[in-house]
Amino acid sequence: QVQLVESGGGLVQAGGSLRLSCAASGRTFSSGTMGWFRQAPGKEREFVAAITWSGGEIYYAGSVKGRFTISRDSARNTVYLQMNSLKPEDTAVYYCAASSRRVAVRRSDYDYWGQGTQVSVSS
Repeated sequence: QVQLVESGGGLVQAGGSLRLSCAASGRTFSSGTMGWFRQAPGKEREFVAAITWSGGEIYYAGSVKGRFTISRDSARNTVYLQMNSLKPEDTAVYYCAASSRRVAVRRSDYDYWGQGTQVSVSS
């Protein structure tokens, strides 16, 4: 089992920044992928970003590319999502997820999920 705990959400004005953290414990995938997804009210959960534990591969959704940066600290088993230039449409619950796959950008690729952290961006 893998446990994922997100933190760092909150309320911020448009143009502001937040950094989300996801601490992983239990059985981690040294060769797998960690991802961030988000779900806005009334919408499907969507892919935001992913990074392999090796750090060699990073993927972003087009809507966040250039504004968000995903990174990981393997020693701490923690993944981060730095979010800059936030927009009201970024408002959602953000979820951290873990996959045993080397490439994972679909919701169905992921085996474990955190409880989510709310990000709200005011205009």
